[in-house]
Amino acid sequence: MGLIALLSVAPVTEESMAGEVANAVDALEEFDVSYETNPMGTVIEAESADELFSAAQAAHEAVSGDRVSTFLKIDDKRADDQTASEKVDAVEEELGREARSS
Repeated sequence: MGLIALLSVAPVTEESMAGEVANAVDALEEFDVSYETNPMGTVIEAESADELFSAAQAAHEAVSGDRVSTFLKIDDKRADDQTASEKVDAVEEELGREARSS
């Protein structure tokens, strides 16, 4: 995939955000992107900026509330076509172990 991004979409609320975050993640299913959700956001891989922005917009719009906060950080490494998992593998190779605590 060409672009890797970190997307975080959440309603501004004191209550649990899990249901609204689930709506945002579910909205990604309509797009030709790969994704993996973690506690701080969702990593998305897409072939084009158009597909990435469309998916991010759909996720943003899927969250209801008086105020919604969306963060999108994009890594567009144009000289190399490295996947998100390959990026993690490279760090783990340097570490000589998994990039997580036991």
